[in-house]
Parts: sequence; structure tokens; C-alpha cells
Amino acid sequence: LKDATSAAFSLSFFSLVFSITAFSSSYWCEGTRKVAKPFCTEQNKGDHCIRFNSPDANNSNAVQYIWETGDDKFVDRKFHAGIWYSCEEIINGEGEKCRSFVSLAPAADRGVLWLSIVAELLYNILLLTGVVLMSVEMCCYHSVIDGLKINAFSAVVTILAGLLGMVAHMMYTTVFQMTVNLGPEDWRPHTWDYGWSFCLAWASFACCMAAAVTTINKYTKTILEFKHKRKTLERSLKIKYKFPDHAAPEKYSFEKAAKIIGNLEGCRHHTTHQCNSLYIFLTTVSERVRKI
Repeated sequence: LKDATSAAFSLSFFSLVFSITAFSSSYWCEGTRKVAKPFCTEQNKGDHCIRFNSPDANNSNAVQYIWETGDDKFVDRKFHAGIWYSCEEIINGEGEKCRSFVSLAPAADRGVLWLSIVAELLYNILLLTGVVLMSVEMCCYHSVIDGLKINAFSAVVTILAGLLGMVAHMMYTTVFQMTVNLGPEDWRPHTWDYGWSFCLAWASFACCMAAAVTTINKYTKTILEFKHKRKTLERSLKIKYKFPDHAAPEKYSFEKAAKIIGNLEGCRHHTTHQCNSLYIFLTTVSERVRKI
């Protein structure tokens, strides 16, 4: 069970790291934009500008012969976009030009984009809550019952986080596709594909759901072990402790139960899984014997 707890904690931690990295980056989608080449100047010369043979470049009335035709007049400018920003490279220069992705999205879809942002924030908060609960369960709670309570709560939180993350990722994907079709003319990409941030976001979702399944599996396994051990102990006690004096079963059963519980008082303060389980089961059996 400790291995299952460690595995669930590790998966939740990786999910949180992946999600925060993807949420703060701007590489959810990458591609190129086809833009017209600028005219070549004395400072700017190369393949990314339009060459002409006019001796008087500053005279607007001079006839200029442009050699580039068709697609040669255009250049592919790389861009990448995320939840917060969309950046594209500067031709014949260094650096990037970035714009807010919220301002690029169509007005009709900005509400969906804000819902996606809120869902991503809640997803990260729930993931952080799950990681904290699992770390508390591993480090602070040695009692099996208290650990089960924390385990159940962390499982619910992790499942809710996974559902929110899935919805948030799908909403952003929808908004981006609408922005590609209906966004500003000076931004619409010529070709695009999903980037590493998008893959990292879905990897975070996969780790989150794996952590939830591991946590639920551990909780279910512990409960089933409790039930099985309780039935086994009840059956063994019924066989072992028969009433020798049928005239006074209440006194005998009470004394036997008290003796068993008394012998386990020292075990009550131990932190082992078997000791806690045995104490709980024998306490339940003694209560039932008292009612006989």
C-alpha cells in the first residue's frame, strides 16, 4: 500500500509540474504565416526581401523592376501561440513580436477562452490540493483509518481535477481553431500544428487520471482487506472461544473479550498496518460478543 501511495503522489506531482509548465508557455500551437517580403535596403539585403534594379530607390516615381514573382514575393514567418500570448519572428531581425491571444480571438469566442483559462487555473489548484493531501497521508498520518479518510478525499479531488483539465484543454483547442478561421487577417496562419505545450498539457491530464485510478484502487483494496480480515477473525473467534458454561455465557464472553482487548492495549499505539487492523476488528467483535 505504501508503494501505491508513493506512485499516486509521484503521478500527481508530475501532473502538476507538466500543467504549470504548459499553462505558462506559449507553444500550444506552432506554424507559419505567409507574408509579403519587404523591399531590400542598404542595411537589409538577403533572401527575405524584394530586390529591384532602380538606381533611385527613394524616388517613388522611378520605375522599379521587381525580379520576384509568384510565391517568391512571400516569406514564411514562424509563429507560436499559447493561452496567453501569440508570438511571431521578425523578418531580417532578431527577437519576436508578441500579442495577447485574448485580443486575437473572435469576440464571440472570448467568453469560451476565459472559461478555459478559469478551468485551467482550477485544474492547477485541485492538482496542488491533491499533491498536498497525498504528502500529508505519507508523512503525517500513520493511523490506517485517518489515512483512509485522507486517501478518499484526495481521490475525489484528483478526479475533479482531471475532468476540469480535459474540459479546459478542449475549450482552448476549439477557440484556437475558430481564431484561425475568423481571427485578424494579419495573424491567420498558413500552416499550423500542435506544439510541445499542448502535448505536455495532455500528458498532465494522463498522469492526473492515472493518479486518481491508483488512489481509488488503493482505497478499495484497503477496504476489502478490512472486510476479509474482520470475517476471518470473527470466524476464528467463534470456533476458538466456545462457551464452557452455558449457564453464564454473558460473564464468560465479557471476560474473554476484555482479556483480548487488554492484551492488545500495547498494540493500539503502534503504527503498523496489521496492528491497527487487528485492534479495530477485535474491538468490533468484542462489542458483538457483549450483546450475546
